[in-house]
Amino acid sequence: MGRFFLMLSNKHIVRISVIVAVISWLFLLILDLFILFEISNSMNVGIHREVSAFLLDLFFISLFVFYKIRIERAESINFIDLLWRVFVTGLLATIVSFAIRFFYLMVGSSNLAENPYLINFFYHINLGLISAFIISTLVVWKRLILYQKTKKLLILWQIFEYSLLCSILLNFFGIEVLGDLAYNIILLTLLLLGVILSVNLKWVAYLNFKQKWKSILLIILVILYLIYFFINLRTYSEDNGPVIITDLLDNVFVRALFGFILTYCIFSLLVILFNLPTSSVFEQKFEDVINFQRLSQSIQGGKNEEQVLEILLDSSSSAVLAGAGWIEIFKNNSENKYLRTDNLAIKDIRRIKEAIRKSKIKNLLETEIYSIGNVNKLTASIKDTKFRSSLLVPLIVQKSQIGIMALLKDVNDGFNKEIIDIIRTFANQACISIENFRLLGEAIENERYKEELKIAKKVQKSLLPSNLISNACFDISGFSVSADEVGGDYYDTYPLSDHKYVLIIGDVSGKGTSAAFNMSQMKGVFYSLVQLDLSSKEFLIHANNALSKCLEKTSFITLSFYIVNTKEKTIEFSRAGHCPTLYYNHRKGYADFFENKGLGLGILRNDNYKKYVEVNHIDYGNGDIMMLYTDGITEARNELEEEFGYERLKAFLDDHASMDPYSIQRDLLETLYTFVGGKSRYDDYSALIIKFK
Repeated sequence: MGRFFLMLSNKHIVRISVIVAVISWLFLLILDLFILFEISNSMNVGIHREVSAFLLDLFFISLFVFYKIRIERAESINFIDLLWRVFVTGLLATIVSFAIRFFYLMVGSSNLAENPYLINFFYHINLGLISAFIISTLVVWKRLILYQKTKKLLILWQIFEYSLLCSILLNFFGIEVLGDLAYNIILLTLLLLGVILSVNLKWVAYLNFKQKWKSILLIILVILYLIYFFINLRTYSEDNGPVIITDLLDNVFVRALFGFILTYCIFSLLVILFNLPTSSVFEQKFEDVINFQRLSQSIQGGKNEEQVLEILLDSSSSAVLAGAGWIEIFKNNSENKYLRTDNLAIKDIRRIKEAIRKSKIKNLLETEIYSIGNVNKLTASIKDTKFRSSLLVPLIVQKSQIGIMALLKDVNDGFNKEIIDIIRTFANQACISIENFRLLGEAIENERYKEELKIAKKVQKSLLPSNLISNACFDISGFSVSADEVGGDYYDTYPLSDHKYVLIIGDVSGKGTSAAFNMSQMKGVFYSLVQLDLSSKEFLIHANNALSKCLEKTSFITLSFYIVNTKEKTIEFSRAGHCPTLYYNHRKGYADFFENKGLGLGILRNDNYKKYVEVNHIDYGNGDIMMLYTDGITEARNELEEEFGYERLKAFLDDHASMDPYSIQRDLLETLYTFVGGKSRYDDYSALIIKFK
């Protein structure tokens, strides 16, 4: 909204400046004619010439404001368009001036031609158009000079511009009051500042050959305009001095502008002429930069390796004006692949390669011989083909040569050092793009893997119970912390009746996604069998049979299965190769491990498995604690490679037996993290803690 009001304000200022310029010019014309009438009739009405000076100054300032907004704030920075504006303004003033001269030519030496009022009228028309031309040219020159401006240059221009605007006020004094010396000092100072500013011609370097010729033509026409306008004003002053009330050439501002515009025209013309012979070189360099940019950006927008190499071949051929060329991509187990220019066939490439092999750079054609250190000579003369010189550039990605680029010319010694450096830069940039492309592909693959792991982690989290069963006879708490994104530890609870509950904890062999997948199978087996209200032995036998059919031969699952009867205060349990359960006896006041036997699920996949299942029964009392855990806790290692071990776990439970299960869980994790000292975990940490009331 603020920008809109700013644009609206500028538009209003332009309109106001036009209106003020027209009104001030009309009043100046009327006032000067009235003063002429006063002089011709020896009258003294009391009109001072300072009023004419004020109107002329107002006319200058309004023109300056108009062109400053119209030209300086135009979005286009086309240099030819700016020069064209100057040309059109000068052309309009010249056409009107010629029309006035034609009028005087038609009336000849009649009384009408000598009429002082008509002379003043036509002079004021010239005054207005010439003022518009030189002021608009000043603003255009400013935009050209301040192209790629620096702080120092900007300060210098502001000094010059403010000095010019201040010189407008000297109209009030006139040359008679100032004196020739003061007038000339002010004029020379302004001209000196103009000469210093005129050396800033950076915009010329950005013109192509065609634009430079257009600029030369337009600048010559501007010089002709200036000369013609100055002579025209001078002629008016010399031939009609007594009847010209407001002489434009008496104004130091106008003379300074004529001098500055002419100086900048001459400097620009000379610089453009001197730069003409190097235009083609600059355009070629500019094309090289564009090609380099294409290579730099080739990795963006989905370019693959082959597309990058195609851009490299096209850009390199264009940069050195090669007659033909190809890129050979080395393949390990198949025939090499060729990318070539339109006017080169595979059979031609083979013939040229035979000719190159007779030269000093044959090694570059053999990938097994190449090493970065031996690239000394890349060019060679070739015979027996329509081409006379060749340039071979190796394509290196991560210190390995992936291919070779060959460029051919039909002249001897067609590749100089500068060209070779450019092409090697192109090749290096292309190889960097290819390397980036490969790294980007790896990064995308890694990101995809991470996303899959996040999904797996989310799925695994959903496999663990969000809420454990609650009962008035015991409190329970459980946790599982994975070493990787996902893990293979599993625990769960299931109510068989109001007084009978199942507890299970397991550990799948291995880590990561495969362990998590097997853990999901274990959960499916658990929920399928637990509803049958089996004994602990029957459960393990059926679970072994089921998992033996779906687990890989190298995988197995350790498990502890508990059936708690709160009515009889008994626990029935069996262990399938899992860690021995830690049990705290409140009456005895210490903890100990259950030493029951068992074999992991999936290790023995036949009916003999039931021989290794042992069923145990215990009675529990109030305050007793049972801790089911996985081996990640006891095998956790510190910086000295010491394991946390069974004794530390036993001592920990003895020290925390008075706490509730959640507090025991919290302190156990804190103790583990303190022990390992912030090192990465080797295995998953999982535990299920039950405290009987």
